Amino acid sequence: MTAPTDAATVSPEIPFLDVLDPAFRFDTPDVADARAANWYARTPVGLLVLRYAEASELVRDGRLTHNGKGFMEQNGIVDGPIYDWFVPALVNHDGADHRRMRGLVNKAFTPRMVEGLRPLIRATSRRLAEELAGREEVDFFEEFADALPLVVMTELLGVPAEDFPTFRTWSSDIGLVFSLALGGDIPARVEAAVSGLYAYVDGLMAAKAANPGEDLISALVAVQRAEGTVTVDELRNLVVTMVFAAHDTTRLQLSNAMVTFSEHPGQWELLGRDLGLTAQAVEEVMRWSPSSNAVYRYAGDSFGFRDETFEPGTMFAIGVQAVHRDPLAFPGGDVFDITVARPNQVLQFGGGPHYCLGAPLARMELSEALPALAERLGPPSVAGPVTWRPAIGITGPNELPLRFG
Repeated sequence: MTAPTDAATVSPEIPFLDVLDPAFRFDTPDVADARAANWYARTPVGLLVLRYAEASELVRDGRLTHNGKGFMEQNGIVDGPIYDWFVPALVNHDGADHRRMRGLVNKAFTPRMVEGLRPLIRATSRRLAEELAGREEVDFFEEFADALPLVVMTELLGVPAEDFPTFRTWSSDIGLVFSLALGGDIPARVEAAVSGLYAYVDGLMAAKAANPGEDLISALVAVQRAEGTVTVDELRNLVVTMVFAAHDTTRLQLSNAMVTFSEHPGQWELLGRDLGLTAQAVEEVMRWSPSSNAVYRYAGDSFGFRDETFEPGTMFAIGVQAVHRDPLAFPGGDVFDITVARPNQVLQFGGGPHYCLGAPLARMELSEALPALAERLGPPSVAGPVTWRPAIGITGPNELPLRFG
């Protein structure tokens, strides 16, 4: 892998963080020291933004692009299934193309549709919490974190429940696209996931065209056929991305929340006694342990920012978890506390025109899941070994054995 062009004026005194070290994490003293020294650090793959003010500006700066092609080439991929999916994906379009593709989704994925899912999410959260009660040990990742978004996908996207075993590994592995720089078996896993999901989505879209339902994919297929504002290939790409985003990022955020509460049992007890803290608890767990550290931007041209000039091709990767603990933006942010109303919003959903379409749904799932669990179950504790996905990318535990109470 070749690193992107660094800033022309970057001093060798700028902190360096090796994000490709398998042991790298964002919640370490080294990262905190680097953040205190400067708003960004050098890494083997670009510049890592560590402070909230700069990160918040950069994700909204219209001079920066997403440059999916550059991201692929930076990771040694110039063609093939991963390239063909990632480069034209909605998240990597800017300007008119982005507005055109996002407009298709906005016509079908409305706030009313999202709010209509609340009764199902609430009932499912309570049912799953009840199923965990009274058991000595549970596999939280499989039995709750994975199960809840899959039920939502059935209702929202119209994905048949019997198909879940077919694509659940793919929908997990495709998110490793943001961790390609780590190498190993990651590129092969992402390629297999993309190929598998494309074949699956082809069949799903054909089924929705022949027998449309009340779900989002049926609506998207109908709008595409009626208006033709996006191509069939673009729609297929979009649906693949939606299947991944609706499943993997949510289950990892739910799991991250439980690991966090296992380390702060008093906060869990507070929530159980006062469910009015739920909204703050949701924001605090996303601040403390976000499932996405994969927000990035590229300088398309020479880019002036904070009295420095950065060369074309410079990558700015937002270290979301580090940014969320920036004491300049979150006073006392080195402490997890659901009773504190934080002054700034979390950045894992990005910002500006690319603000994540699924953010309201993700918040809703968390806002129903956490009180259902805290009201019914005692504080969680980790009951066995846990391995973690890479910190740079979509991150969280691969498994999560828990005890409650």
